[in-house]
Amino acid sequence: MLITEVSPADDPLGSQLLALQRASYAVEAELIQDDRIPPLHESLDDLRAQPLSWLGAMVEGDRLAGAVAWEETPAEVDINRLIVHPDVLRRGIGRSLVEEVMARAGERRIVVATGRDNVPARALYERLGFGLRGEVEVIPGLWIAQYGFPAA
Repeated sequence: MLITEVSPADDPLGSQLLALQRASYAVEAELIQDDRIPPLHESLDDLRAQPLSWLGAMVEGDRLAGAVAWEETPAEVDINRLIVHPDVLRRGIGRSLVEEVMARAGERRIVVATGRDNVPARALYERLGFGLRGEVEVIPGLWIAQYGFPAA
C-alpha cells in the first residue's frame, strides 16, 4: 500500500474519490440506519469545493482503496472524512491513513466525528487513542460521536 497526496481536482482521480466516498458512506448509512450523511450526497463539484487536504491509499499499483481528508489550523487538525472501499474493509487501510494524519499533525490536537452507531469507526479511533468528547444530534435523529486526540 502506498499512501500519497491526492486531490479531487485531478481527473480522473476526482471521480474515483467521489465513487469511493459514496461507496464508503453507503456502508456507514447502513450501519447507522440513516442515509442523511452529507458527503453521501455530494456532487463532484461539491467535493472539489471543500477546503480539504487529502491522502489516498493506493493498492495493486494504482487502485484507490481509501482516502482521508482534513482541515487544519496551527492548533488543530480536523479529520473531515475517512473513506475505505467496502471490498477492502478491515485490512488496516483506514488505520494507516489516520496514523499518517496523526504523524503530520505533530503536537496539534486532532478531532474527528463519526456516526454514533458506527461501531467499527468508533473502535478504530478508540484503539488509536482518541477519547470520546461527546455526542451531538446534528440534524433531527442523526447523531454523531465526537473524538479528540490526545484523549484527555
